[in-house]
Order: sequence, then structure tokens, then C-alpha cells
Amino acid sequence: MTWPRRLRPRSLRSRLVLIAGLLATCAVVLCQIAGLTVVRSWLTDQVDDRLAHFRPPAGAYLDIADGGLLRRPSTDTTLPSDYRVFFYDQRGRLLGTALGDSDTPGPRLPEEAADLHLTAGRPGTLASEDSSGSAWRAVTYSGPDRMRAVVALPLDTVDGATTKLLWVGLALGAAVAAGVVVLGNVAVRLGLRPLTRVERTAQRITEGALGLKVPVADPDTEVGRLSLALNTMLDRLRTALHRTETSERQLRRFMADAGHELRTPLTAIQGFAELLLEEERMSDARRHEAHTLLNQNAERMSRLVDDLFLLAKLGESPHPHRETVDLLSLAADAIATTAVRHPRRAITLEPLGTARAGHDPDLDIVETTGDPYQLAQVMGNLLSNACTHTPLAARVRVRVGAAHAGENGLGADRGDRVAVGPPRAPGTPLCVVEVSDDGPGIDPGEAARVFDRFYRAEPLGTRAAPGSGLGLAIAAAIAEAHDGRLELDTRPGEGCTFRLLLPAPSPGAEGPAGAGRADHAWPR
Repeated sequence: MTWPRRLRPRSLRSRLVLIAGLLATCAVVLCQIAGLTVVRSWLTDQVDDRLAHFRPPAGAYLDIADGGLLRRPSTDTTLPSDYRVFFYDQRGRLLGTALGDSDTPGPRLPEEAADLHLTAGRPGTLASEDSSGSAWRAVTYSGPDRMRAVVALPLDTVDGATTKLLWVGLALGAAVAAGVVVLGNVAVRLGLRPLTRVERTAQRITEGALGLKVPVADPDTEVGRLSLALNTMLDRLRTALHRTETSERQLRRFMADAGHELRTPLTAIQGFAELLLEEERMSDARRHEAHTLLNQNAERMSRLVDDLFLLAKLGESPHPHRETVDLLSLAADAIATTAVRHPRRAITLEPLGTARAGHDPDLDIVETTGDPYQLAQVMGNLLSNACTHTPLAARVRVRVGAAHAGENGLGADRGDRVAVGPPRAPGTPLCVVEVSDDGPGIDPGEAARVFDRFYRAEPLGTRAAPGSGLGLAIAAAIAEAHDGRLELDTRPGEGCTFRLLLPAPSPGAEGPAGAGRADHAWPR
């Protein structure tokens, strides 16, 4: 059924009440129809039973035959009941003589017996002579000399009872429909009250109250489960929104810092270029100095752009190239490269166990899987950071070895430790590279931000040349891309220790280069 658009109920409550009212009305109507059918059938069976117990006596056929067509029955032949008896003669013609009360219209009978559509001994229904009267129930019997008798009883009592029952049913159906609409409206309002609260809360959230939660009345109901699902969805949306806002804030800050860092060398290059163009009679010494400063600032800007490009590349492709890498060889190469730039700096390569045990273990090959160029850049950045921000007399130690998480706090979160990457479960095999120094250390307040981009912490008691503030950020990004962890342990006056933790290859695993080598032993 298609409702007109203006008549369609718009609210769920109206629809539920309308559907309940229609269902209740249909149920009452069907019950009334079934009841009327049963009652009418039962009353008709009672009339048929009365007809079956009444047969005209044989003398009545003879009296009717002797009296002919013109004699009407006398008053003493009128039956004191509502029976009507009609006769057909030998030739099948309806006789004008009947037994019973003739003051009221009787059944409509045909003039010929052949047109009487009644089976002998089986009751049937005949219409009344008066179109407004009740129908008749009649049965036909065979008499002597091929005469036939029709016995009829009116169905006015059956019609009256069914009519009264019909009006009672209609009144009852109307009352039930009205009661369902009124009580159903109240019941639906009470049942949908939790959903109404959910609707109001959702409306307030859309208006800007993002901290609200949908009330959960009963988690075992449909509305309760809907409320739980909505709260979960809202939590995820809030988390995503917070991440988006944080990312946008970090991006704006990153762009501002990058612009600030690029502005300094670019301004210097522009100034010296204008100086060279405007002063044509500049001495050779000053011209050489200007060219040198131009080259230095151009190199600084080039390094900054390269670092920014590397950070963007690490963010877009978090899964680096994988191959077997010897961390001991990478550490030795990084020390050699750093020694060229800092020739007066004392840098030593030691086993990892030197600082943790009384014995003096030998250097051993420590292999992991990863990108050798990126891991070499991490070690170079850590060494460059240690050499740049510590006094010349401070020693720098590089330790390489294998260990398990949990030994001496490796891979665990502590209050005095700054780390990038999740902690490691105790007992997890790790490949470890440490870069420690004997410098003044970093203030704890600044140590918490050393891995941020463009952040330059000033070590205690030193005045280092300013850098770009991207070296440790690049090292942290590479460590996370290798499923590793980068830690910083520092205390004022005791120096700093940067620790790179990388997952150890599984036993028996083979890589593309140098895999399967068993010349190193994991600590037990």
C-alpha cells in the first residue's frame, strides 16, 4: 500500500503506533469474521436439525389432494409454529394451499416442481417473497401419488443473531483500535525514550559538543548496543580528529621551521651576491672571503634540503630495503668517516659487554637485516652529534654487540630515558649499537625534545655551532622504519648515551648477503 506523501507518518513513533493499530484492527476483524461464520453455521445447523425432525403426515397429502386448488386451509389446519409446508401435485404444479402462518411473506417457490433446485431430504436456502424479508431454509419430501411437500423455516433468528454479533464486533474493534492507538502511543514513547536521548545527544554533538558521549541505558537491548557502537565510533573519530589536528599543527610548525632555517643561508647568499655585484673594485681577499661564505651557505642549504627530502622519503616509504648488514663494519666505517672531520677527537670501538661485565670480551660480528646506507647514516648522525656538542677532551665510545631485552634496562621505558619506538618484551634478542660520551650531558627538560625536527638542544657547558636540528629526527625515523628503537640516557655531568636497538634475525634465517654465518654468539 502506497501512502500519499502528505499522509505518510514522518516519525518512527507514529509509524509504530499506526502499524500496531492496523495489526490490532485486522486481528479483531478476522476474529469477528471467524466468529460470525461459526455462529451462523451453528444456528443454521440448528434450523436444519428442526427441519429433519418434521415430516408432513401421509393424510395431509390426501387432504390437500381432495381439497383441490381452490380450497384454502381452515384455521384449525394452521400450525402453531413458524413452519411453512407447501405441496406440489401429481403433475408437479404448486398448489395454492399451505400449512402454517400465512400472514407473513413465505419463501419464493417456483410454479413447477422441476424448477425447484432442492435435493430430496437435504436442506437448502430459498429467498423470501418479500425482497426485504429474511431467507428461508427448506427441505423437500416425496409423498403419495408423486406429490411433493416443501417444509420451510425462516432464518430471521439466524440473521438477527449474526447482525447483533456483527455490531458488537464492530464496536469492539473500534474500541480496541482506539485503545491500541492511545496505549500504544504511550508504550512506544516509553520504549523509545533511550533512543530519544541518543538523538538529543547526537544533535548536541553535531552542534559542537564533541566531548559528549551517548548515554547507554541497557547494553543488552538494541538501543544499548547502538549507543555502545556510537560511543566507539565517536572515540575513534575524536582520536582521528586529534591526530589530524596534531599532524596539521606539526606540519605548520615544520614548514615554519624549515622556512626559518632556509631563510638564514638564503639571506646570506643573497647579501653576498649583491655585495659582489655592487662593489666592482673589491679586493681579491674580500672577494675570496665572499665566495667562501657563499659556498658555505649554499652547502648548508643543500644539506638542509637533502635532510628534508630524506625525512619526506622516510615518511612516504616506511619499509626500507632489506639485506643482511654487519653492524660492526658499519660502526667502524662511521668512526673512520667521523675521524676525518674531527681529527683531534678520541673515538673508540668497543664490545657491548665492556660496560656491563668484569671481563673484556672480544669484538664480534653482529648481523641484522636492513638498509646499510640508512643504518650507516644513523651511526654517522649519532657520532657527529656527540663530537659537535661535547668538549674536545670528552671521549666518545661506540659499542656494538648482541643482547636480550631487559638486560640492564635495555628496551624498557624509564623515567630518566627518552626513547622513540615501542618498548621490547623482556628476553627479546636484539642487536645493539651504543654511542656514549663523557660530556656534560643534556638538561632533562631539553632531552625530551631532542628527537623533534628542527629542535636543537644546547648541551650543558658547551657552545656548539648551530646545526639544522634534523640529524636525530632522521636517526629516529630510520630506526622506526627498521622496526627498531632509539634510546637516550643522560644525566647532567655524566654524559649521554644514544642506543640503537634493532631486531635480531631469527635463527636459521638466510639473507641475500652473508646470511647463515654463525661466527657470532648470542648471550644466554
